[in-house]
Order: sequence, then structure tokens, then C-alpha cells
Amino acid sequence: MGASFLKKVTTGRNRGLLVGLLLTVSCGNLWAAETKASPSWSVQWQPAQLVNGSPVLFQVKPSGRLKTLSGKWLDHDISFVLNPKTKTWNAIAGIALSVKPGVYTLGLSAVTLAGKEASFQRRVTVRAGKYHSTALTVEGKYTAPSQEQLEVIARDRQTKQETFAKVSPDREWAGPFKSPLDAPFSDTFGTTRTFNGQVRSTHEGLDFRAVSGTPARALNSGTVLLARPLYFEGNCVVIDHGQGLLSLYLHFSEIKVKEGDKVEQGQILGLVGGTGRATGPHLHIAVRWQGVYIDPETLLKMNLP
Repeated sequence: MGASFLKKVTTGRNRGLLVGLLLTVSCGNLWAAETKASPSWSVQWQPAQLVNGSPVLFQVKPSGRLKTLSGKWLDHDISFVLNPKTKTWNAIAGIALSVKPGVYTLGLSAVTLAGKEASFQRRVTVRAGKYHSTALTVEGKYTAPSQEQLEVIARDRQTKQETFAKVSPDREWAGPFKSPLDAPFSDTFGTTRTFNGQVRSTHEGLDFRAVSGTPARALNSGTVLLARPLYFEGNCVVIDHGQGLLSLYLHFSEIKVKEGDKVEQGQILGLVGGTGRATGPHLHIAVRWQGVYIDPETLLKMNLP
């Protein structure tokens, strides 16, 4: 990964590089910020500049071998997985659109192979993302639904809540996430939308302009949690990639997988359509991490291990 895409902070002999970083090892006498003989630890993340709505990959390279490494980020628990080739611990995380610009703490807790506990803190800056607004026109039933339609919407809401509660803690994704199809974007993440001049919402996904019937593929490997029609989403597929990470695919004209299927990256999930609350045929994808929607476009650009 290039230096232009990674932010790196190292502690140890180069004490001048220390910025709000503290490493302590219990049952020992190491204070990496203060002792010249201390071995170095490093923290990296991508993308280099974090904004509200962004996914983030944290990478930690400790001075010695660890048994486990876990973390706390924006009140979310995160799990790190060791890459034995690079000897780095990796964790995928995210930043909600609602997070205000500021400096936040990444807290890490480790257990060494010798059974000693280590704690580690790094201050991380989050800036304000630049998002725009747009106005759209849709069928009236999507802005002023009838009582019967409201009951359908309520059932769908319960279905989605039950689906999102089934996320696996184990990692199923592998390597970079890839685009579901080769098409230009028609709308991006974070856009504030006005429907029929009255209903406002935030676009929590990425839209691709494509003709009806175009095959759409899985961003990465995982398990199909949901494959059925919903009121607003139309024909919808949800993939569990593990570690709290989901991808959603909306408005299909036809679904090509079923719930419970194991899918590989690039496998066809459905055909582009205009079902649900849509202004015309297109593919809407969304990425959700531990209940937080994050920018799919940024995720597709990241060089993930």
C-alpha cells in the first residue's frame, strides 16, 4: 500500500513522531513513549483522510507476537485478524454520517503470547465529508402511502431488523471489494434527497446507471441473509460478509440467489430493474457496518488484505 493512501504513526526510538499515542504493558516495565530501548509499534489506516460516512481499515503492527487483539472505535467493538505474511493485525470499521468532525480515540487491547496484557490508544482525526442535495419525483404511494401500504412497510421494517441481527462475527470477505457492474454512477453516497417536494432523506448508498436486465454481482464473498421483495427497496438481496459488514443490492427486476446461499465475489445476484421506490432502472448498493451505513465508493477504492 502506498504512503499516499496510508496514514502511519510509529513510536519507539523516534520519540519525535509520537502524537497522542500511549502503549502500556501490564506485568512489565515497558512504556514505549518514554523508554529508548522500547521496541516500536505502528498504526496505519486507510483511507488516509477520514470523514463522516467513510469505511476505514485499521492495521496494527506490534513489536512482538500477540495472542489476541481487539479494539474500541466510536463506541463499537472491533475485532482484529492477524495477517501472518505481513505480521499485521487488520480490522474493518466505519464512521457514521452523524459523526461530527473532531478527534476520536482508537483504543486497543492485546494479550501477548506470554499472557501479558497490553493497551494502546491512538487519537484519530475525522473531518467533514462533502455531500450534496438533489430533488426527485416518484409515485405518490412512496411519499404518502395508504394504511394498507403502511402495514407492509412496518412488516418490512421488522424483516430488516431481524435480518441485520443475524450478522456473523467471523470474516467471510477476502481482499478488495469489487464493483457489482461496469456502469457510471447516477447518484452517490450522502446526498440529501427531496422526494416530490416534501419527503427528505439521506442517500445511504451508491447508484449505478444501467439498463434493465444487466447482471449485478457480489462485491465480495459471503452468505445471503435476505433475497425477497420489499416495499421501498423492491427486489432486494443482502449479503453478510462477516465482521459486522453487509452489502445490500436494491431494485432488481429478478433475483438469482436464495436466502442461505454461500456466494463468491463476482457471482450474479440479480438483474438490474426499477422495482420499489425508484425513478427508473438502476442498481442501488449499500454497505452497512455494525448498523452504520458507510460509503461504498470509498470501500471499492480501498486496498484491503
